[in-house]
Amino acid sequence: QVQLVESGGGLVQTGGSLRLSCVASGFIFRLNTMGWYRQAPGKQRELVADITSGGITNYTDSVKGRFTISRTNIKNTVYLQMNSLKPEDTGVYYCKGPFGYWGQGTQVTVSS
Repeated sequence: QVQLVESGGGLVQTGGSLRLSCVASGFIFRLNTMGWYRQAPGKQRELVADITSGGITNYTDSVKGRFTISRTNIKNTVYLQMNSLKPEDTGVYYCKGPFGYWGQGTQVTVSS
């Protein structure tokens, strides 16, 4: 049974930082691409960043230079380090694994 459990969200001021974590189970983590998505109120869910099994990363343009995705295969965990946060980064952040599985989401709120 695939499980993805996110943590690390919260309320932060503009310019602040947060680190999200997603612990995975139920599949061979090291062999799969993992992604972080977000959904702002009234908007569609969008890709923020993903990382392949080989460590190749991809970011949406609006977070390049501010966010960093990484993974620790021995801990079955993928991270999203978010720096220089802006109010437009506010939303629910979801971890996405293989086979269309999603985590439950963690709220990130950036105050101006």
